[in-house]
Amino acid sequence: MPELPEVETIRRALEPAIRGCRIRSLEVWQPRLRYPVPPELARIITGQRITELSRRAKYLIFHLEEQNWLLVHLGMSGRLHLTDMAEARGPHDHWEIRLSHRVLRMHDPRRFSLLLKGQGNPGLHPLLASLGPEPLAPGFGGPAWVQALRARKAPVKSLLLDGRLIAGVGNIYASEALFRAGIDPRRSGNRIGATRARILGTAIRLVLKEALEAGGSTLRDYRHPNGDPGSFRVRWRVYGREGEPCPDCGETIRRIRIGQRSSFFCPSCQH
Repeated sequence: MPELPEVETIRRALEPAIRGCRIRSLEVWQPRLRYPVPPELARIITGQRITELSRRAKYLIFHLEEQNWLLVHLGMSGRLHLTDMAEARGPHDHWEIRLSHRVLRMHDPRRFSLLLKGQGNPGLHPLLASLGPEPLAPGFGGPAWVQALRARKAPVKSLLLDGRLIAGVGNIYASEALFRAGIDPRRSGNRIGATRARILGTAIRLVLKEALEAGGSTLRDYRHPNGDPGSFRVRWRVYGREGEPCPDCGETIRRIRIGQRSSFFCPSCQH
């Protein structure tokens, strides 16, 4: 599933190309996605201008005129890409927004993506209202983060994947941040001292920023809007490296399951 760096990479690539463009039409070929695409959506947004493209956690928000907006999530395999109007529709292309001279198209083989509408403040939408702080926002990692993390008894790896505590980190970057902070993914949040909690907050920000610089990580489906894969995968230090030597100490990297998700860590460096 595309995580925060991948979604932010997409936002940064698309925003300059679509900002200020007027929507000529919306064509929906497959409305049965994670949530049904509203049947009246095409009528509402046709003729509207895109004023901004923002991100909240792993969601993209297309801000339109008259306080209208579109909420898009890529799901597990979704890919947004700009293409020429003459390009033929593929078997897993489910909707497209026609602009003045380009088409923004959603390709999603697994159909876990979503396209929803709203008006007013998008932060009040049920999918966004309960989300925790953005890890790249100014001030993240300070006293509020330390207090929230240390108030929870769940394994810290599960906490990093809980969008109510921190928004959008995802499995890859949680494993990488815990390695850099030297924290065992099984350790309970309330057993992490304040100093180590601050170190973890810094590690999260560092890993996400490095991933952004590399355009994110590509496992299977994720691609930039121009079709290029993300290159952060070559910098993974523990994720996906079960059985390989730790890059810091040489100990064998282990993989365990925490909360139904794979967690990779070094049993010597992380405690």
